[in-house]
Amino acid sequence: MAKKVLVVMGGFSAERDVSLSSGQDIADALKTKGYEVVLHDLQDVWTFIEVLRKEKPDVVFNGLYGNWGEDGTLQGFLDLLQIPYTHSGMRASMLGMDKELTKYIAKTCGIKVAQSQKMTARQFLDNGADIAMPYVVKPVSDGSSVGVFIVKNKDDMAKVTYDDLEREILVEKYVPGKELTVMCLAGQAYAVTELRAKDEFYDYKAKYTNGMTEHVLPAEIPDEVAKTCKTYAEKLHKALGCNSVSRIDLRYNEKDGAVLLEINTNPGMTKLSLVPEQAKYAGIDYAELCQRLVENAKCRKMK
Repeated sequence: MAKKVLVVMGGFSAERDVSLSSGQDIADALKTKGYEVVLHDLQDVWTFIEVLRKEKPDVVFNGLYGNWGEDGTLQGFLDLLQIPYTHSGMRASMLGMDKELTKYIAKTCGIKVAQSQKMTARQFLDNGADIAMPYVVKPVSDGSSVGVFIVKNKDDMAKVTYDDLEREILVEKYVPGKELTVMCLAGQAYAVTELRAKDEFYDYKAKYTNGMTEHVLPAEIPDEVAKTCKTYAEKLHKALGCNSVSRIDLRYNEKDGAVLLEINTNPGMTKLSLVPEQAKYAGIDYAELCQRLVENAKCRKMK
């Protein structure tokens, strides 16, 4: 009997629309592999519980992005219910979503990171940062470059706005150079992609608007740099305890070398997404990638 897979998409984060788009693609791909697929747009927790009770899925495919979906919240809930789910577990998801904790762990692995300072949005707007400009201001925990600002001078300070002034942000030294990304699948990194955005940086619009970013695969960088990037991806994937697939983002220039920006423990799966593209480069098509995630689904076992 075919496994029943509940594809959870939508959710409550700023990345809801992207999740809805990728969720449908995932469902279509899994159907071609013979799975019984149920789609669920998560908008209400109690409805979600009723769907789980009714459908009794063998696996939950986590198609949620951003807060609630990839920060350990959903993972912990499914652990309690003892329902296997795709991607990383609660601990790895929580650590990976917190950019400051990720950088701390990365440094212990010998991975180069940019200088940064953590504070609340209010503290930044009132007093600025101790880091010399230019720098990048971004939420400590969020994805898809939501709420990211590049501050090159004092005039740019006025562009930095957050509705929640108590929100934790990271002020990070701006690293010029090439924008790079590396997928790690089952502990192995296959290639490095360079992202050439038409706008100033690889923001939300550049990520999810067709034609806004050129993907250069493999990246036009020295072989030793590509090797370093892939090693970084494998080391951090292992250090966080990621399951199945993860993706790291980096910057590279000749002076600083390869510098880690962040990790994504539940990378995007839209048609424009980088993980399916790198998987295809490695000889793994989209449907097979989705199948691998389902077959490697796990939950934390109760003793």
